[in-house]
Amino acid sequence: MNCTNCGAQLPDDAAFCYKCGAKTVKSGQAQQGGGYGGQSGGGPSQQKTEQIIAPSGVTSMKCPNCGAPIAPKFGEMVITCEYCGSGVSLGTQGWTNIQKQTMLPLKIADQDELNGIIHPMMDKGLLHRHLQEDSQQEEMSLSYVPYWIVSVSARTQVIATNETQQIAQTATTAALMGVILGGMGGGFGGGRGGGFGGRRRAFWNYGGMRTDSLISSVLPLGSIMAFGMGMGYGGGPTKTDQMDENYNFPVIALKALTAYQPREYQFDLESRALFDITKLPKNIKILNGDIGEDVAKAQAKTLVDQLQSQKAHAKYHMIQRINTEMDVGDVELLHAPIWFAKYDHKGKKIILVIDANSGRIINSLGLE
Repeated sequence: MNCTNCGAQLPDDAAFCYKCGAKTVKSGQAQQGGGYGGQSGGGPSQQKTEQIIAPSGVTSMKCPNCGAPIAPKFGEMVITCEYCGSGVSLGTQGWTNIQKQTMLPLKIADQDELNGIIHPMMDKGLLHRHLQEDSQQEEMSLSYVPYWIVSVSARTQVIATNETQQIAQTATTAALMGVILGGMGGGFGGGRGGGFGGRRRAFWNYGGMRTDSLISSVLPLGSIMAFGMGMGYGGGPTKTDQMDENYNFPVIALKALTAYQPREYQFDLESRALFDITKLPKNIKILNGDIGEDVAKAQAKTLVDQLQSQKAHAKYHMIQRINTEMDVGDVELLHAPIWFAKYDHKGKKIILVIDANSGRIINSLGLE
């Protein structure tokens, strides 16, 4: 069948379009329920509820697609059938079939090609020259890792001090204070009285005028303090900005790999396709997950909030208030080919996580 939104050709049993993400409308589905004002009673058609294929805590179940046996290991919540590639996920109600499951094609499959990417990455700069050659390689492995791709729309309102006007006001304040205090400086320690601490009362002089009369006639001391504190130190005008972003945020579905959770990295989702286990090399391991969809949604919201705050602080240095509202949409399970490279450099561990689809680095630990 074809997607009704973008026209992409899809398998007959596809629940979502792998290109645009729209839900598919199967043959005869549009006529069921009557729609608004239809002959079958009116009202909008309800979404199809997920079918529970097994309760939580089971030791074995059958694949909903091919009927092959599936035996969840302790803690697993995302399992890919090793026979047909269908995915099942453990939710609050039990085990259900994953409706939208995609994969990225493997493009960096050769270790020599991978070393060609790693070498300039590790040996960058004078301090890291010959770093790869001087390090002992401890691991070089390739796996298909599950990521939950969570659709998040974020709206961040930022209230910040207008720094352009703030700097101008600070400069004006500093100039005025400099004129006044600079002229007064002649009295510090001057004269026979020795300034502060002398036996005689000493006065600063400005153009032959006594300091106390100058301050009272030109600018009262309270006004100087108010001017300096109110306009030179954070009391200036504010600016309100709205930062709206849409994310397809990847949340790694393995607790053991959360140290490599992407922060700003985005996969090339345009090149993804419906998951097909027959198109994967036989020697590549497909990892199962132990982080469910609900937890992934909560983590995505937290990480997007942090990312929005990071972007706001990079844009404005004097933020008075920041607030982010988010909406979470569709979720899909993406299988991404990932290289893990681990080195030991004089007792210091260096770990690189590289996207084997794009050739770009996702995370690095120990590489400064």
